[in-house]
Amino acid sequence: MALPQPQQYHFPLFSVLFSVFFSAALFSLCSCKHESKTYTSACDMDISFKKVSFEQLVDSIKNYDQQYVEVSGKYEEDKELSALFSNGLTSGPDNTALWVNFSQDCPLYLTGTHQGLFEYNDGQFTQINDQAITIRGLINIGNKGHGKKFKATIERISLVRL
Repeated sequence: MALPQPQQYHFPLFSVLFSVFFSAALFSLCSCKHESKTYTSACDMDISFKKVSFEQLVDSIKNYDQQYVEVSGKYEEDKELSALFSNGLTSGPDNTALWVNFSQDCPLYLTGTHQGLFEYNDGQFTQINDQAITIRGLINIGNKGHGKKFKATIERISLVRL
């Protein structure tokens, strides 16, 4: 009489390959970085911009009046709100923020395309609210923005990088 033999389990090759492929695909999706998008305008192309930190700009705003700057921060928009805040703040007092005055005089287009920043594309508008952005423009301390409660206005926007 023969003794019962333990059953051996064979994994089909397809299952193993599927698991390897799925793991690799999941890893590549998780490791992707957010692709930067840059929108530029033909306005002020021949102007050199001073790169300045948000905190330095706000602390010394009078020194930057009528100067062209490049600054990074968190952009927020809402009804009667278009402002750049420090990246560390989720809002904060308006008097530590810059009013952002986008103008139709300086239309912004995705680099290498005719896709405008404020145009409806691929079924949606470009989302910039609550995004960290880099922006270039002219500082105007005479314009304190909506309700005159902001530190200054950044106008003649010629670059937005998301």
